[in-house]
Amino acid sequence: MTPKVREQIESVAGMTITELRQRYAEVFGEETTSRHKRFLQKRIAWRLQANEEGGLTERALRRARELANDVDLRLLAPKGGKTVVKQFTPTRDRRIPVPGTIITREYRGRTVCVTVMPDGFEWGGEFYRSLSAAARAITGTRWNGLAFFGLTKRKGR
Repeated sequence: MTPKVREQIESVAGMTITELRQRYAEVFGEETTSRHKRFLQKRIAWRLQANEEGGLTERALRRARELANDVDLRLLAPKGGKTVVKQFTPTRDRRIPVPGTIITREYRGRTVCVTVMPDGFEWGGEFYRSLSAAARAITGTRWNGLAFFGLTKRKGR
């Protein structure tokens, strides 16, 4: 690298984004939409070196064109396309019984009964959005609700 190019590259390091955008336009001959300082510094430095020492070889350019021709690349969204907003409907966990089922478990000498509701679980007159929340209310500590009620699938069972 010549001292002239090295000096130009070093001057780029201290530029503001506005100055970098102006320098980019001078070096590349076109405006940039980027405001990323490090990206602009790298691109300008590369172009300064390429202008001084030469860019890619003709063989490399030819290979890049071949690769680009094989790529099905979409740069813009399809024209006239609309964004469709649909209601999210989560899939039901198959390990949880159908609504109306009562799940029971012995815990500290008493039988605990939790009713499966369409959108959660009921225990002791309270509603819980998850089985883990119900297990936590019952025990006072964090539990995986499926594990607490024995609904997890284990190997060999």
